[in-house]
Amino acid sequence: MSGELYWLILTAVATLIMPLPYVFETIARLGPWNAFGYSKDGTSGGFDRPGETPAAWAGRAYRAHRNALENLPVLAILVLTAHVALTGPGLAVVTQAAKVYFFARLAHYAVYTAGIPVLRTLTYFIALGALLTMAYSLLVTGP
Repeated sequence: MSGELYWLILTAVATLIMPLPYVFETIARLGPWNAFGYSKDGTSGGFDRPGETPAAWAGRAYRAHRNALENLPVLAILVLTAHVALTGPGLAVVTQAAKVYFFARLAHYAVYTAGIPVLRTLTYFIALGALLTMAYSLLVTGP
C-alpha cells in the first residue's frame, strides 16, 4: 500500500473511533436504555438531544468529531486524486502532508476535547495547511 493511502486509512479509522468517548458519556449519563432510545419529547435519539445536557468535555468531543467529518471528504479527494495522478516528488509531498494532517487532526481532537482554545485553533490550521499543501502539489505538479 502506498504511503498516502496508508495515512488516509489511518485518518478514516481515527475519525471512526472519535465518537466512542462521547457515546460512552451518553450511556453513563442516561443509562443504556435511555441512551439508545428517543428523547423525552419523542424526537430522535442521539448525543445532543433537546433538554439533555452532556458533560462539557463530551460536547467538545462531539464538535471535534463533527469537524473531522467535515474535512474527511476533502482529504479523501486530494489523496485519491494524488494517488492516481501524481508520481515522484509531487506524490511524496502529498504523502508527507497526509501524515501531518493525521497527527494534526488527532491533536485537534485531543485539545478540543480538553478545552484548550489556542491549541485547538493552531492544530486546526496545521491540518488546513496540510490540505492546502496537497492541493497545491496537485495543481502545480499534476498533469
